[in-house]
Amino acid sequence: MNVLVYLIPIALVLGGLGLAAFVFTVKSKQYDDPEGNARRILNDQWDDHPKP
Repeated sequence: MNVLVYLIPIALVLGGLGLAAFVFTVKSKQYDDPEGNARRILNDQWDDHPKP
């Protein structure tokens, strides 16, 4: 039971750090590329054709 006194605050701190990191990445617009993959999949520049 004494272990929970240590584990619960550690879990809360680590969860808070993960949440803070996620919020930071959202605010720095690292996930903003809504059209990138949609256009990239149609681009056949990287096909597996051998180079002459």
